[in-house]
Amino acid sequence: MNWWGKVLGGSFGFMFGGPLGAILGTVLGHRFDKGLEGIKDQIPWHSGDQERVQTAFFTATFSIMGHIAKADGVVTREEIALAQQLMAQMQLTADQKKTAINLFNEGKAPDFPLNDLLQQFRQECHRRKNLLRMFMEIQIQAAYADGSMAQSERELLLHISKQLGFSRIEFEHLDSLIRAARQFGGGQQHYQPGQSAPTGAQQLKAAYELLDIPASSSDSEVKKAYRRMMNRHHPDKLVAKGLPEEMIKIATEKTQKIKEAYEMIKASR
Repeated sequence: MNWWGKVLGGSFGFMFGGPLGAILGTVLGHRFDKGLEGIKDQIPWHSGDQERVQTAFFTATFSIMGHIAKADGVVTREEIALAQQLMAQMQLTADQKKTAINLFNEGKAPDFPLNDLLQQFRQECHRRKNLLRMFMEIQIQAAYADGSMAQSERELLLHISKQLGFSRIEFEHLDSLIRAARQFGGGQQHYQPGQSAPTGAQQLKAAYELLDIPASSSDSEVKKAYRRMMNRHHPDKLVAKGLPEEMIKIATEKTQKIKEAYEMIKASR
């Protein structure tokens, strides 16, 4: 039984408390912080277990996405569409999709416990940097859903990244990688009226940015950068660290873009 099956089966309820458990319990209609006397000690799961982290990742992803969408005062159609697109990529079941939508809506509440939730999420991830990085990439991408990132959204994302252990430099770095990925992959659905598709030169520039290297890099440095980025976003490795299996397509699409960027750079040489 996967993480979702254990959530629905109730066996998860005895060891997943805190703000993450509270908000997930709210949208599912039951509590995750109370159990039968003595049962908790009998369950071998503990903070850091894969399925527990997967549940935390799912809960945090959609609730915080809703909170960020509300940061500029209004949730746009594009932001809702991106959340729905993410759900479609994940091929969620009807129950999972309903839960994701409700988590998104919970994140928009004025009393959403952002800091407490982030503190628990970071603890649950047990310093798994690549997993936290993937989480931030998803949230940054969501902030660009309507074509640009509002200053209020940027300030909130900076706060979130700091709470998760990222420096401002690391956040700006992630932000630049997301912008490069959007530029490299075309993504015309994100363009504003009158904005044209990137030229070949712009695509090549974005390909270097996506691999996080300057255009002056040697062939050897390009290959090393490609391997480093592929390793960071490897779907199987991320799932093993706690990425929900349903999100494997998101990681796969990222690795596909990285591969395409690498092939473009090789061809240009």
